[in-house]
Amino acid sequence: MSHGKIREDKNCLNCGYHVEERFCPHCGQENIESRQPFHFLFTHFIEDFTHYDGQFWGTLKNLLISPGKLTNVYLEGKRQKFVPPVKLYIFVSFVTFFMFALFPIVKISSDKPNNKDLLTISFTDEMKSPETQKVFDSIKAQKNLTREDSIVLKNLSALSDTTSAKDIQETLDMNKAIRSNYSFEGYKTRKSYDSAMAKNPSIFSFIKKPIAYKFFELKEKGVTGKEFIANMLEKSYHNLPKALFLYLPMFAFFLWIFHSKKKWWYFDHGIFTLHYFSFLLLTILFIFLLSKLKGLIDFWLIDTILFLTVLFLSLYIIAYFFIAHKRVYRAHGLVSFIVGMVLFTINFIAFMFLLLGLALISFMMIH
Repeated sequence: MSHGKIREDKNCLNCGYHVEERFCPHCGQENIESRQPFHFLFTHFIEDFTHYDGQFWGTLKNLLISPGKLTNVYLEGKRQKFVPPVKLYIFVSFVTFFMFALFPIVKISSDKPNNKDLLTISFTDEMKSPETQKVFDSIKAQKNLTREDSIVLKNLSALSDTTSAKDIQETLDMNKAIRSNYSFEGYKTRKSYDSAMAKNPSIFSFIKKPIAYKFFELKEKGVTGKEFIANMLEKSYHNLPKALFLYLPMFAFFLWIFHSKKKWWYFDHGIFTLHYFSFLLLTILFIFLLSKLKGLIDFWLIDTILFLTVLFLSLYIIAYFFIAHKRVYRAHGLVSFIVGMVLFTINFIAFMFLLLGLALISFMMIH
């Protein structure tokens, strides 16, 4: 409840109706002074956003430790005690997106020390070293320079005269990195891939070809396998909240298919889905924060505790669905388990396809 000063006038500023107490009986607006101290902005924001009267924290408590309770209470018509499901999902989504944007999920570590710690030498002197000359000779000895060799030579030419020995060595090692097993379906160049596809075309070529071309494009730019995998992991994890939002109606649709149409409406399944997905987002956020904390603390006991906690939360996500499903739909134990198992399997496979699709879209947008 707001702690703003009550107006002396008894006419509602919103609708003009006579107000006897704090709230207008006609429109519900609080009859407080329209101008308040500056600190009122913060207290009013916190009260409106988190409902410190107990509604918000009571909702979170029941959402996390009482599977199915929020759905049952809401469907029974008791809708003032807890935060409405749509508002709850929007709030949890906002917090999750904010935390994902605030902290990078995957950070590629670099073994390169600071420039201050490097010995800066003349580039021309480094080129005269036996090791450098040996690499150049091995490349130039080839009859036909490949695209990968051209990239190495181009990168070497771009180095300045004050380039450090460490930087030159890393550039020379690129030839070996590019020639590694970093390939698409066994093909290391776009030319070899196009040649193979021309001989053995596939009905899925219209899907695979853009992905392959993007792969070779990134490879030509010098993106390593480690960077590629890390980037894909980060994109996939970032896409989880988006994928859950897009999958909301599909999840409710599968629930509608496997339950009585007379007893349960699609609306009811939607409420169950909103509560379960709010729980999923919160749990994913907890796992994310614990993983970040694990990366900051290098102590075996704490690492073990954090690992076990993450493992428990991962298993709890699965168990939560079965418990909530049984409590809401009130089916016999064995029947509820079988239906729940079928639903969970179908939704897991369909969701993985959606997540994969979003990851591929993100991959195609990498520059």
